[in-house]
Amino acid sequence: MIQLGDLIMILDLHRQGLSVSAIARRTGRDPKTVRKYIARGLEPPAYSARSPGRPSKLAPYLDYLRERLAAFPDLSAVRLTRELRERGYQGAYTAVKRFVAAIRPKSEAKPFEVRFETPAGQQAQVDFARFVVTFMDEPGETRIVWLFSLVLGHSRFLFARFVMHQDLQTLMRCHMQAFAAIGGVPVEILYDRMKTAVTGEDDAGHIVYNRSLLTLAKHYGFHPKACRPYRAKTKGKVERPFSYIRQDFFLARSFRNLDDLNAQLDEWLRTVANTRVHGTTQRVVEEAFAAERSELQPLPETPFDALLKLERRVSHDGLVSIGGNYYSVPDRTRRIVEVHQLPDMIRILDE
Repeated sequence: MIQLGDLIMILDLHRQGLSVSAIARRTGRDPKTVRKYIARGLEPPAYSARSPGRPSKLAPYLDYLRERLAAFPDLSAVRLTRELRERGYQGAYTAVKRFVAAIRPKSEAKPFEVRFETPAGQQAQVDFARFVVTFMDEPGETRIVWLFSLVLGHSRFLFARFVMHQDLQTLMRCHMQAFAAIGGVPVEILYDRMKTAVTGEDDAGHIVYNRSLLTLAKHYGFHPKACRPYRAKTKGKVERPFSYIRQDFFLARSFRNLDDLNAQLDEWLRTVANTRVHGTTQRVVEEAFAAERSELQPLPETPFDALLKLERRVSHDGLVSIGGNYYSVPDRTRRIVEVHQLPDMIRILDE
């Protein structure tokens, strides 16, 4: 007996023109079973009545779920199921999902969105998202951190890193880290109109990209592409992981500092996010990525070393402000210094 959701999936794939054998491979069902339910059509499966008095495996954990959702309403059912299993729960995820849906505060229904799929190695999507955190090393002090995320459009493989700023140097450094992590470069990268990537439009309405980003793109061999104004949903593959990371990873955790935050994020990406069956593609993310990796462009043989030159004023207490951080300089340094910024290094030059 199959579930109603599986039946609807089989019929939908059949309407899309997939063969019985293709549907069987996609759903993991026997071809005879697929053929039977296609012939039967949308007839809800019949379920036997629950035997009276049978205890629910979820019952001992209902108070825990209520407390967690009261404190953190956005926690996902997947995250909560993992927490229950750590406490001995042996029931089904669907039971947790139904109970969470019943007690979670209702939100307005969202409109349907058109999904665009891209070939392997063709596109990645990049963006920053704002998070607020209080580190255990700095109790009582609230920090704003930014989550850089790069998602491969085909496999949905996710690279992410928390940073203190979303300036140009950070953007370029995160690109370099992401390319090293995935072992290659996609053909194009899609951006929202973040000011570190897009500086505006020319008189003809053509997008003008940041010159340093273009230098980075030329070195690595990808094409930057900005989504249309007021159409951030064009980047749905990178927008959705932000809420996923917030609900499944970030909420209800403690972090000592930024390094600890990223260490926990790396572990979660490795053991949870990139090992799950993706809800849209219905493929294990890391398995799909293993097939996509060979379609990525190879990394360049030489490191990226583009240089930005700036002038900065030395404060009365001997500090130079660069990208929100302060760097001390020796006594008797001139009031105006030259700053050379590389993606992974800063040089302060006096004469």
